[in-house]
Amino acid sequence: MTAREDHDTYRLEIPLDASGIWDFKPDQSVKVAVQNRKWSVSSQTVKLDAKGQGIATFTFFANPGALRILVGPENASDEELLGMQTINVELSARQWADRRELKLPPIQIHPYYWYWWLRWCRTFTIRGRILCPDGSPVPGAKVCAYDVDWWWWWSSNQQVGCDTSDATGAFEIKFRWCCGWWPWWWWKYRVWRLEPILAERIVPVLQRDPKLPKLPTPSPAPTLAIFEQLLAEEGVLTRPASTTVDPAVLPSLRDRLLKRLPRVPELEQLRIWPWWPWSPWWDCTPDIVFRVTQDCPQPGTVIVDEGFADVRWDIPTDLTVTLIANERACCIPICHDPKDCPEGNCIVISHACSNQVNNIGGNPGAPATPAGYANPGVAASHGDRPYAGAVPISGVFGDTAGVDYYEFEWAPTAAGPWNPMPPPASGGFARSFWGPQLPAGPVGFHSVPFSFAFISGRNVVQSREHFEANNDPGSWGMTRFWISNRDLLMVWLTENNFANGTYYLRLRGWDLAAGNLVNSRILPLCDTDKDNYLVLTIDNRVVGPASGHPPSVPDHPCGPGTVHLCTLEPDTDFTAVKVIDGDGAVTPVGACTNVDVKKGGNLEIDFMTYDPDGHLAYYTLIATYGENLFVNLLAVGTLSVGAAGPAPAALQKGPTYGAALAQGAAAPTWAGGMLHLSVPVNTAFPEPCCYQLELRAYKRTIAGCNYDFSHNNLSEFTFGVTF
Repeated sequence: MTAREDHDTYRLEIPLDASGIWDFKPDQSVKVAVQNRKWSVSSQTVKLDAKGQGIATFTFFANPGALRILVGPENASDEELLGMQTINVELSARQWADRRELKLPPIQIHPYYWYWWLRWCRTFTIRGRILCPDGSPVPGAKVCAYDVDWWWWWSSNQQVGCDTSDATGAFEIKFRWCCGWWPWWWWKYRVWRLEPILAERIVPVLQRDPKLPKLPTPSPAPTLAIFEQLLAEEGVLTRPASTTVDPAVLPSLRDRLLKRLPRVPELEQLRIWPWWPWSPWWDCTPDIVFRVTQDCPQPGTVIVDEGFADVRWDIPTDLTVTLIANERACCIPICHDPKDCPEGNCIVISHACSNQVNNIGGNPGAPATPAGYANPGVAASHGDRPYAGAVPISGVFGDTAGVDYYEFEWAPTAAGPWNPMPPPASGGFARSFWGPQLPAGPVGFHSVPFSFAFISGRNVVQSREHFEANNDPGSWGMTRFWISNRDLLMVWLTENNFANGTYYLRLRGWDLAAGNLVNSRILPLCDTDKDNYLVLTIDNRVVGPASGHPPSVPDHPCGPGTVHLCTLEPDTDFTAVKVIDGDGAVTPVGACTNVDVKKGGNLEIDFMTYDPDGHLAYYTLIATYGENLFVNLLAVGTLSVGAAGPAPAALQKGPTYGAALAQGAAAPTWAGGMLHLSVPVNTAFPEPCCYQLELRAYKRTIAGCNYDFSHNNLSEFTFGVTF
């Protein structure tokens, strides 16, 4: 011992005694930690002998003063010992008076602690796969697991671990989980937020009880003040409302609340406090949800985001899961069907947008008519749909096709004549793969452009197979995997390049030799002896002065400052609005005027909903009034065909494509036109107010692969009603 150690040090011996444990076996060591008033911590591990005896010895270079002594399992960190409800001994500063060596009485280790320490902190393992809905694996996804807790209408997620999925979508998350925290310690590491689903369950239940005070608006920050308001007597608080949360008071607060609140079995089953007891600092098995992101197509794209309804309660130490990603995930395609990976010197043209060709009229496997329309023969607004704008066309070459470059040709009929695709209509694209960067680099998501270019006087694009053969060919399907646009062949840019109509497309393949295109050929459709082809019907629309819509007409304005688009595809308009009262008197109604309807009668509306291309899907006509109120005029009025005006008289009144077909329209054509609606005024106008007629019309066109009827138009007409 050095001079300093001999004269200036302070020595503390802490005996340990586990002899009171029946059938004691020294199969686990013990950690002893001491903490001074400055929160500095020292610790050491003690191996107990066969009799359960051991000593921890600490040396200090100055009088340590008061100390807190903690005893726990050897696998606990110093910080964990400070926060957990384990053996605690307080050593006062007085005990060091005139002493440099201090030996404490043995600290007895009770069997409760000895056996609890065995499960105090455990390692959990979660294994699983992240898949797309069709079973394709999702690579390169960051899978994070969270322990979730909630009480009242607040929830908190604590991340326990993350892993990145491999090419099979597999991942493994290992994490250490401890329990037995001091409530205040556990609470300070949680971040809370408002959980709307919980609020939606709680609020209606309490609103049904007239004895309870009105609840405040749910807030993101937890507070106990709301519960004192619920416990108030005749609106008077029985104690000061606390805005801070001391989790230690929750058990007693729960007892008081249960005497006041109604019993709700549904909320008990959902484990919502106070109907369900809650002490998560003693929760030794986590309750897990997952959140998964993928840097494809954009960094941090969320592809799984589990919540309240997805919790896996009290998971085992080994858990296996399968997570299903949403539609935003990038997957590694697999061959679910022979058509996905065809054999032979052939091609399968499989999709236009997301429609399989066997669901587009006139294509292989689809009804013959109407040719080029998606959902052919379906008597509904989503039936017989043409295309517009950019149309991605996908397909797969047979395994022996050997096409290096290809181009598309077009024709007005199946018999030709065939023409090269105009360069402005041949849209290139990018494919993405997951794996090492080319020629060598980090693993991740990487984009590869596939652009059309002129070679030997032809506007062609490289095939995926040719790219693979010239870029580390042995890696594809082994360490590199296409995950985005793998089967995309071309984006057909129809707008401003093709007039509306039905077109046949086919793919011509080429080999590349010495930088030149050779061996031109039209590949057959796989499993047939027919040339490959695709038939699509195009219906683009024009918006603006070139559309033919008169922008300066006072009673049919369009463009900036209006809600009405300057287009005829479709066009909408109110051509006459009038009231015919109970005496037969006719009162024309102008925009921004007032009309008196105290004599009853009918509201008569002449209006136009028209698509000259005959691709109308449906239209709606409502009257809005007051605050968030409306009347569906088509549902309460009598609809009939109108007289010719700015558009022809409607041959079928609809108001949907399916209804028009039942009324005699010949698929795929329904143009709409001039229509008339009669509605009793007491039905159209429930109360004196300002009313706005809203007429909306929608085309069936799939524009830019948008299936939400984005080709639409709107007309509005506002007036006041008095009784």
